[in-house]
Amino acid sequence: MRLILYTGKGGTGKTVTSCATALKSAELGYKTLLLSVDPAHTLSDALEHPVGNELTSIVENLDVLQIDPVVEISKHYSQLLNYMASIFSSKGLDETLAYEIAMLPGMTQLFAMLKVEEIEKQRLYDVVILDMMPSGEALRYLYFPKLVGSLSRRLMGLSTLISGVARLFEPIAKIPAPSSEVLKLEFQLVERLERLARIFQNNEVTSVRLLANPDTFSIENAKRTLMSANLYGINVDLVIINKIMPMASDEYFMRWAEYHELKFREAEANFYPLPIKGLRLFERELKGLSMLRRYVEDLFRDEDPTKIFYKGSIFKFERYDSMLKMVVSVPFTSRDDLEIERIGDQLTITVKSSIGKIVNIVPLPAATINMKLSKARLEDNNLNIIFERV
Repeated sequence: MRLILYTGKGGTGKTVTSCATALKSAELGYKTLLLSVDPAHTLSDALEHPVGNELTSIVENLDVLQIDPVVEISKHYSQLLNYMASIFSSKGLDETLAYEIAMLPGMTQLFAMLKVEEIEKQRLYDVVILDMMPSGEALRYLYFPKLVGSLSRRLMGLSTLISGVARLFEPIAKIPAPSSEVLKLEFQLVERLERLARIFQNNEVTSVRLLANPDTFSIENAKRTLMSANLYGINVDLVIINKIMPMASDEYFMRWAEYHELKFREAEANFYPLPIKGLRLFERELKGLSMLRRYVEDLFRDEDPTKIFYKGSIFKFERYDSMLKMVVSVPFTSRDDLEIERIGDQLTITVKSSIGKIVNIVPLPAATINMKLSKARLEDNNLNIIFERV
């Protein structure tokens, strides 16, 4: 099963691009499923067709589903949520507030994405396209199973014993003890998350595609998502700069067009060697099947949109005791052309080129917070940056 995830800052065109790609995939003969975990629920608007929490057929070979995380949780893990809420209630919190707190940040997105794991096991589709929530923040939660997965398997056989011991201390701790059923649900959840992480980290199957508009805020957001994906071992195969103003005779629009062209060229340099596609700002709203077909033809032309456009990590990391080595691609550059400066949680790399200076602002992983930039050297078009613990 081929899995394609579209993500980006709000307003970059994730839903439209997801819908258009799914439509093209279906028309190429692939049995395709379009999923949305975006809480904005904009699939219905883009397709001009009612879409809900049940499979809806749009055209031949294309099914669509708007995932409701609340429904998914109540269907599979209501007992687990009830137990978590009961812990907070036992401390005197209002029951409604207890349920809100029990739903930890990111949990709704994570439960929504678990639908991918369920669908993958069913083997009903050739291609699944996921319209993600803005900024790809949920990607970080895929690392959770790595921390607790092996522990969960070890404790699986002890769940009944653990539950019994916990009940002995319940009157003292004044915290409700988990039943064996709740413990088993916890372990099953972790195992499902592990399977989901394996799907996402299989670079032969899964690709993340980044959407950005031709402006600084949107492109920097895409860089941070690229960093996160690389850290978690998820392949990013394409960057799309959307809504580029076409050239015009009017001076006002001409300035915007020139600025957008500049930001696109900067993005080409900043995201190298990732392939990057630019898409013009259309003259009307992109909704309905005919407009989606126009959009996807402009975007992919004669290419199969389900292919893997690139495979590899733009940022690479190697850990040695108290050091972290970060490798960044800087093509066509000599040692004298580079300037490097660290400002907070960002690294500014300035490259001198034939068209002037190109500045790439690289977000740094959280692991470097207590580290200093020790040294940097250029080898084979790769900038090797060493951070050492203070």
